[in-house]
Amino acid sequence: MAYAAYLRIYEPVAAFHEPERSRWVAYGASSTRPRRRDSLAVEHAEALRRAITTPRVTVPEQESEHAYVRRADGITYVCPWQTRLRCLLVYGQMRSESDDDPALAGPARLHILASIWTVPLTWFVPFAPAERWLSLGQGRGRAAGPATASATRALVYTTPMVRARRRVARGLAALRHLPAGSGDTAVEPVLEPARAVGDLADVGRWLEDFHPYSLVELDYGGLVHLVGDDALCGDQSVAEIRAAIDGAARGECELAAAMYMRARDRWRAFAEFEQAN
Repeated sequence: MAYAAYLRIYEPVAAFHEPERSRWVAYGASSTRPRRRDSLAVEHAEALRRAITTPRVTVPEQESEHAYVRRADGITYVCPWQTRLRCLLVYGQMRSESDDDPALAGPARLHILASIWTVPLTWFVPFAPAERWLSLGQGRGRAAGPATASATRALVYTTPMVRARRRVARGLAALRHLPAGSGDTAVEPVLEPARAVGDLADVGRWLEDFHPYSLVELDYGGLVHLVGDDALCGDQSVAEIRAAIDGAARGECELAAAMYMRARDRWRAFAEFEQAN
């Protein structure tokens, strides 16, 4: 199991050009494709097979034919896995000479971003607390609240692209009005507005690359297996980051810093699992 979270874009099949459009329509209707609840496990299994193959397959020869699929209001949305492209980009980041590699040239429009061991706080901005879907699966520890019944353990947020862009724009406007060093303590800086603006602007630019009627999804992925049911049920990171932005918009720097710190400290604890591993 990969301890990673994912930010995904699902585009309506109508957004793709032919012959891709027809291929994704047929794929969405296929009874043999991986179901949504199984797709992450299938993707991880493929990565494991590449890793244990001799010689090791760093980059697949062909692009993946698979995608995550969602349906809403009679519309089919797809998020291509783009396994080869994602592997190429990761491989390129590990090579100092990657800029000279023609295989890595050209624009890369990734539908999936991944973060190992933690969720970047800017990833919570596009979502609202009510857009959360939680399933405890078989559970780990005692459940602290209601959750959707499912065999899969998952915590997912999904929102329409127009809402995601609007929330990011509002977040940027609020953060740009915060003075530097907002909420700093004697021990360490709490909130660095300039850095937060830069990170959130990157998310905003990424969202702009896709169809305006797309769906945006935040999936906690394998991170849900690092904590018990109580902690998972009690995770309110989206609400905390929204409260931080609301505070910043009203000029309430102390509130903004307090909400930011609450979310930051939670995800720092997640990141410490990497050291323990």
